[in-house]
Amino acid sequence: MTEHAAEYADHHGPEGPATRGTVVVVPGRGETRETYTRLGRRLAADAYRVRVVDPPRLDADDPEGSLSAFGDRITEAVAGTAGPEGVVGPVVLVGADTGAVAVAALLARTGGTAGPDAVVLAGLPARTAGAGDWDDELDVRTSCPAHRGAIAADSGFRRGALDEPVPDTLLALAQESEADVPALILTGEADPLADRDALARTAKSLPRARLSVVRDAHHDVLNDMQHRSVAAEVVTFLEALRNDLVPLVAVESSAW
Repeated sequence: MTEHAAEYADHHGPEGPATRGTVVVVPGRGETRETYTRLGRRLAADAYRVRVVDPPRLDADDPEGSLSAFGDRITEAVAGTAGPEGVVGPVVLVGADTGAVAVAALLARTGGTAGPDAVVLAGLPARTAGAGDWDDELDVRTSCPAHRGAIAADSGFRRGALDEPVPDTLLALAQESEADVPALILTGEADPLADRDALARTAKSLPRARLSVVRDAHHDVLNDMQHRSVAAEVVTFLEALRNDLVPLVAVESSAW
């Protein structure tokens, strides 16, 4: 079931199973809460409490103020998921595009000492898309017909937003973070906005990070053609997180 509030889209798990954790999704440039309905429902079906917030407002003239405001919004969003027994952990932030930049920069500023138990950083951008029309933007974002149709039909989706620059100060913070928080970094193999070398350096700078490259995927890596496999990768990460980052399934022998 999905409930729409003034500032959030909430996805709740099925009746019966205990909630396995809390996931807060942070969209990126141009996106809305509706952009992550499919992902939210899928994670909720696995008994995770999912809340999707609005994209962060990143001001290049006031990056510190932007980050402080974003941190306050995330704290409020997480607190608002509390049930009778409080917020169900682990708490995981899933950021996409500039949402991922904001999440990673916030971790870098706090050192991970106060905040989520883990993060998923999807489609971390290194540059803008460049001038182009809507068809060009769609090609940068995704090859998934369903996702292309969904964002084209979303009246709140801001077309051309990928041309907005990412604040250099926040991007540098995100790329150079050494926060000791488990991190899953997801990037599309065909994402023209990604800097794979920078992502590799970021993954190495974080004490507990995994960099996963999604074959043939574009910038909207959480919503592209491979969204089922990507969601499975996210769930695998969430489940491993509950087991001290020890994978629950180990391949002993394989012919493929």
